[in-house]
Amino acid sequence: MSASAAKVSKKELNSNHDGADETSEKEQQEAIEHIDEVQNEIDRLNEQASEEILKVEQKYNKLRQPFFQKRSELIAKIPNFWVTTFVNHPQVSALLGEEDEEALHYLSRVEVTEFEDIKSGYRIDFYFDENPYFENKVLSKEFHLNESGDPSSKSTEIKWKSGKDLTKRSGQTQNKAGRKRQHEEPESFFTWFTDHADAGADELGEVIKDDIWPNPLQYYLVPDMDDEEGEGEEDEEDEEGLEDIDEEGDEDGEEDEEDDGEDGEDDEGEDD
Repeated sequence: MSASAAKVSKKELNSNHDGADETSEKEQQEAIEHIDEVQNEIDRLNEQASEEILKVEQKYNKLRQPFFQKRSELIAKIPNFWVTTFVNHPQVSALLGEEDEEALHYLSRVEVTEFEDIKSGYRIDFYFDENPYFENKVLSKEFHLNESGDPSSKSTEIKWKSGKDLTKRSGQTQNKAGRKRQHEEPESFFTWFTDHADAGADELGEVIKDDIWPNPLQYYLVPDMDDEEGEGEEDEEDEEGLEDIDEEGDEDGEEDEEDDGEDGEDDEGEDD
């Protein structure tokens, strides 16, 4: 093959390679367009699924209402049900100071209501008996999505009695049972009603709605860890006491054996 022929062949090869690149890019672009079309179909089905799921949730929310009502009536027969439930819940308990717990002893009922359009928000109502802290019979907090889709919240203004505003007190380092907190507390559990800074990330509201409200009994029945620890300490003390008695008994036994040995030697000496 001549040098000129070799050059022509190489040029043709490069030309063919450029053509392959153009074809490949065209195929890739077409594939991307098809992927986008398929993705649109997937998104459409996801939206349809969300709408149907929402309808099912709304249906079963209505079906659950009579049972929630019956449960509330039964809970009303149990003194201090809700304050016990909150104290036993690890996340809520971390927000409670001593006086918060005292105030929550007057909490008689809790209700969570999801709005007709579940996606638009929910409301939590706290019903209180006559108490020395505030005038309100009901404290509520609502969570909404506004027209632009941004979350917002609003709540009842607490009408504190003179000198009883718990949100203006600080330094609550222990709860009623005297358990020390592992981190610094906010001034009061009741500051939650005035905190609307980040309604979309309201942890306490979500915990009450999604964790406590569906089954509060599971937290009411949680055993008091302090009592268990106290029982454990008593058991350890009893075991230590038994060990001490056994040790004393062993020592007494050894002394008796030594005494018997000495007496035996003296008796032998006297016989001689």
